[in-house]
Amino acid sequence: MADIVIDGQVRVYFVSAIANQNAPTTSELNAGVALQDVMTPDGLQNFQPTTATVDNSALSSTFTTSTIGRDSFGDSRLQFKRQSGTDTVWNTLTRGTAGFIVIRRNVAAGTAWSSSQAIEVYPMICGQTIYVDPAPNEVSKWQLQTPITASPSIRAAVA
Repeated sequence: MADIVIDGQVRVYFVSAIANQNAPTTSELNAGVALQDVMTPDGLQNFQPTTATVDNSALSSTFTTSTIGRDSFGDSRLQFKRQSGTDTVWNTLTRGTAGFIVIRRNVAAGTAWSSSQAIEVYPMICGQTIYVDPAPNEVSKWQLQTPITASPSIRAAVA
């Protein structure tokens, strides 16, 4: 068994409308905006759930037991490289814009969407633009907070 190298193996799209987030169609996905080519290598940030624990011990317990509680996503955000000329991502992802972030991992980013590919679908709304402080020998960067607005489908598949 060999390790999977993630470089070049992540596709990220912003899609404004999806009828069934557990099984988006290729038409819905193709209508979205590709993000991965203008994201920094570390630009997909905090799209990991945290599951709270609930103490379900009894008064008579001598050991504290727990079960799972609510899932949440903390400070999910995207980081981009600012583009000269027409910057479609910059112009699309403005404060208050709602839609879905769709992530496909472990398939070459340039591979077209196809039926039964594993994807993650996150309903979200765009926060305010965050200008990343300039630094020597770097491109101009900006971030976007992406609060998750409803339960995501982290084990979805392309219809």
